[in-house]
Amino acid sequence: GELGSLVGIDFVDSELETMNLFSLLASGSSAAETTSPTPLMLWGSVIIFLIAYAFIATEKINRVAVVSAGAAAMLLLGATGADEAFYSHATGIDWNVIFLLLGMMIIVGVIHKTGLFEFLAVKAIQLAKGRPRQAFVYILLLVAFASALLDNVTTILLAVPMTFMVAKYLKVNAVPFILAEVFISNIGGAATLIGDPPNIIIASKAGLDFNEFLVHMAPMVLVVIAVIVPMLVFMFRKDLKNSPADRAKVMELDAASFISDKSLLAKSVSVLTIVIAAFVLHGVLHLEPSVIAMMGAGLLVLISKLKPEQFARDVEWGTLVFFAGLFVMVGALVNVGALKVVADYIGALVGDDAALAAGAIVVVSALVSGIVDNIPYVASMTPVIEQLNGSISTITNDGLWWALAFGADFGGNMTIVGASANVVAIGLAHANGIKISFWKFAKYGLPVTLVSTAMVLPYILIRYF
Repeated sequence: GELGSLVGIDFVDSELETMNLFSLLASGSSAAETTSPTPLMLWGSVIIFLIAYAFIATEKINRVAVVSAGAAAMLLLGATGADEAFYSHATGIDWNVIFLLLGMMIIVGVIHKTGLFEFLAVKAIQLAKGRPRQAFVYILLLVAFASALLDNVTTILLAVPMTFMVAKYLKVNAVPFILAEVFISNIGGAATLIGDPPNIIIASKAGLDFNEFLVHMAPMVLVVIAVIVPMLVFMFRKDLKNSPADRAKVMELDAASFISDKSLLAKSVSVLTIVIAAFVLHGVLHLEPSVIAMMGAGLLVLISKLKPEQFARDVEWGTLVFFAGLFVMVGALVNVGALKVVADYIGALVGDDAALAAGAIVVVSALVSGIVDNIPYVASMTPVIEQLNGSISTITNDGLWWALAFGADFGGNMTIVGASANVVAIGLAHANGIKISFWKFAKYGLPVTLVSTAMVLPYILIRYF
């Protein structure tokens, strides 16, 4: 009874009410779930998010530690709660994203054991007769294709180690290859739902499927690649030279010797083909991409007979934890109404002009994604796009979502911190004694971003508005 008077509960039936009280506590509900957000929650959440953003951009502290601490701070503040963080589709961890990435990482981890990617790299340089420029183009096309089928982070994890071998055999500087692979992986990955992490977030929030990304993103991505690849060849032309003797040694390599397990290769390619086909038939099968990826991963692990430690080491566990913490932080901003304020402000600026809104989203997304990682940017912008779609009466299609996807995917090429693939590539290069500075990356990344964004802006405006 004294407890009841303290907390304002009238215990008519003390046993029943006590059970209800303990049920409430056991549910993990917080003040944020049962009361309206306070100004302290609103401004506290914004400050926590901005501080986390700053640390992610500067890379002074590991980004996984940053988002983990940020998510914990949001929970302590009461801006989100256990139910909202773990079970809410609107404001919680997007498990479709987490398990899609996990499944694809496991599949690629198994394929990595076969030597397939090394085989393809040697074939590419031999197809080019050992000429660096031709090999450069073939490898970029291979990376673009792989980034569309896999995600660009996984593609870079596989491509950059191969690049060290390619550069060694061709006797050329590896830096142009590494930088160009990053740029093309970010552009090529934009073509499909699974190709770039921001696309996965957008697809999940907007209800878009694999085929819709192929129809709306892939055609323009092909056009941009056709322009950017020759542009990269021109920018790195002085580094793409070697001698006739170097080219002769390349032709002596035995590409087949790099295949280490033919049986596992056949199994892996078969499962990957089935998974990709299921992605394409996503709308017919009524299966989420995450379910398809995990089913494929489970099947491949079963038939490969590999031990967990043999493929699990290729899973980017840090990236998965980063996503989880990020979703919790962004969900907290949604709960306290911070992103609604942003959406209302943008809506007031553009009024009822859908074309103006789309153009602004492309440009702002490219700019901001070049300054900070495009993953947290897209995660924080998806509620804003949802708000704008509801407030601008002239919008009759998904044009704002495609504007966000193109802007964020292409803008990620501007700086080292613009996309996760960039960070991974630079880290791998540094681990192998190759130093690529922030400004060296930006020297080439900025023009690539400007050209690709300038190409996609009229496409968005003409096709959708």
